[in-house]
Amino acid sequence: YTILSKVHSDRNVYPSAGVLFVHVLEREYFKGEFPPYPKPGEISNDPITFNTNLMGYPDRPGWLRYIQRTPYSDGVLYGSPTVENVGKPTIIEITAYNRRTFETARHNLIINIMSAEDFPLPYQAEFFIRNMNVEEMLASEVLGDFLGAVKNIWQPERLNAINITSALDRGGRVPLPINDMKEGVYVMVGADVPFSSCLREVENPQNQLRCSQEMEPVITCDKKFRTQFHIDWCKISLVDNTKQVSTFQEVIRGEGILPDGGEYKPPSDTLKSRDYYSDFLITLAVPSAIALVLFLILAYIMCCRREGVEKRNMQTPDIQLVHHSAIQKSTKELRDMSKNREIAWPLSTLPVFHPVTGEMVPPLHSDSYDNTSMPLMQTQQNLPHQTQIPQQQSAGQY
Repeated sequence: YTILSKVHSDRNVYPSAGVLFVHVLEREYFKGEFPPYPKPGEISNDPITFNTNLMGYPDRPGWLRYIQRTPYSDGVLYGSPTVENVGKPTIIEITAYNRRTFETARHNLIINIMSAEDFPLPYQAEFFIRNMNVEEMLASEVLGDFLGAVKNIWQPERLNAINITSALDRGGRVPLPINDMKEGVYVMVGADVPFSSCLREVENPQNQLRCSQEMEPVITCDKKFRTQFHIDWCKISLVDNTKQVSTFQEVIRGEGILPDGGEYKPPSDTLKSRDYYSDFLITLAVPSAIALVLFLILAYIMCCRREGVEKRNMQTPDIQLVHHSAIQKSTKELRDMSKNREIAWPLSTLPVFHPVTGEMVPPLHSDSYDNTSMPLMQTQQNLPHQTQIPQQQSAGQY
């Protein structure tokens, strides 16, 4: 059902088109390419990673995938060759990196894809296994157990594993690191007989309704897988190539010439000179002339047509001019008087009565005192007529 080979230097392998190809890159083999540990007798467990690419190119062919979980696990090349690659030897360069010593070792894997007479198988079914990762499913024992379970419920004469794809490559999410959750893997198998009644149960309306409600459908043959494989029956895909109408249209390849659209006439080498005088007149000269005319008209209206003060006075009645002149004269006199008036004295500078004798105390300033610079309040030390409060005397002095 699958071609499994171990790594060797410049190894030739012969997979079949349309059949799953698996090639394991074993770390134990490449350990001999690197120097041992400094201490003799110590078991070597260097972290080793692999890089695979098509010779002369930075990546692998489109049908070939590679996976290695950790530097302490083996690498796996897997994929399903296509018919287009038949007869074309594919040389894969395998470079091993020792992460302890930073040394490398390179080997070549020559893949000679052979044609299969029974390919493609007309009936193909793709299963989604939820409790498996892709590297676990690629193991020969696990894949053999799965194909055996499929053969028991399908009963075909020929059964091949066509392809294996990780759920992450189909847009799935990385699972949480709890409860040993797996990524999930899609396994496509092909057979030469129609689908069994057990596989057709997925197409029942009741099961379709349960799948739409995110409920697990009832499949009678699920117990054949449940002991080892958890199948998501809502994601199973059944393809019957015998009933599909081919929509392929033969492509007629031309010579790379566009349809005839007439004779091409390139521009002449000598270009004629173009006169831009009319364009200048339309875009600059005409708007400038209009703006100049408008400016002259506005200047004439504002400067040359002004009536003046004399004409205004001639048209104004005499009595109105007299009133206006009187108002201006009175206003000027009031402004002159306001400049010469004295500033009101603050209340603290007005005459007050003596609190004991009752006599009127003169102001704190003389008439010639500059009142503009006098403070509103003064301290008690500066008061010349400050009243002395009698102090309490001892007994016998009255």
